[in-house]
Amino acid sequence: MTPSPARFVRPVLAILVLIGVLAGAFWWSREGGEVPLVLYGNVDIREVDLAFRQPGRVARLLVDEGATVTKGQLLAELDAQPFEDAMAVAQAAEAQAAAELEKLRKGNRSQEIEQARAEMRRAEAAALDARLEYERVNSLLASGAVSERATDAARSARDQTSAALSAARQALSLRVEGARSEDIAAAEARMAYAGAQLQQARTALEDTRLVAPADAVVSVRLLEAGSMATANLPVFTLSLQAPVYVRAYVSEPQLRRVRPGGKVTIALDGGDERYEGTIGFISPRAEFTPKSVETTELRSDLVYRIRIVVAGDAKALRQGMPVTVHVHDATP
Repeated sequence: MTPSPARFVRPVLAILVLIGVLAGAFWWSREGGEVPLVLYGNVDIREVDLAFRQPGRVARLLVDEGATVTKGQLLAELDAQPFEDAMAVAQAAEAQAAAELEKLRKGNRSQEIEQARAEMRRAEAAALDARLEYERVNSLLASGAVSERATDAARSARDQTSAALSAARQALSLRVEGARSEDIAAAEARMAYAGAQLQQARTALEDTRLVAPADAVVSVRLLEAGSMATANLPVFTLSLQAPVYVRAYVSEPQLRRVRPGGKVTIALDGGDERYEGTIGFISPRAEFTPKSVETTELRSDLVYRIRIVVAGDAKALRQGMPVTVHVHDATP
């Protein structure tokens, strides 16, 4: 029985098709074409724990969980009365220090200087009388008209009034010169200290207001009005909304196909939404495949973390949401 020609044609065609496929693949690789790079990641969780820097009683909480807040918006307040009292005390202390410094800088009043000058003139007159009396008594000593004792007494009076005159002159000089430079420097230091205490009190009063550091959504509210808040105890947890980041990982062979500034398309699992993004960061350090993305085959592989910045409004991307990243601007 003669074999049918079809029995030989079919295997030949299959071989030709296989050769064509291999040749096409070879040509594709020679021309630089590669399978599109697809990565898997999650919307990066970026949260901020907000707390008062001062302890106190919570007076008001102005937002609840799920609220959208804007940068600078007031979220909560402490009872400010104790802090207002402390600032009033600090203001009084600063005013006192300022008055003392001003007094030293201005020096003595003109009346005090004139009083010291009058005391000096009185001392000058007394010293002159004592000197003249001594000269008179001393001239009579040789003739025996006065005793040696009287002469000694006159000399002592002369010396005492001369010393009193010197003291009066020094007192006048001090009155005219005013405070010592060291005393003024000490008063300036006390003034600076009082000013620093006032600034601390003012800062503490400002810290009774808790404001949002950025546009965000309140994800957790931890205290209620009337609660005692301690310093650094979180009151709210905020989820930051802009910019939206996606965290993904590339293996070492794939690393050459991504670069900072590369464009990507982000797709939600099970949805039709698409978002454009830009690769903003590639970690220089390798790490083991995270548990959130690893498979049995990848558990021992090293990967590099990349951060993708999502462009435009991406409010549909929730924190931690799994996404698929299509790298369409990779370089071979």
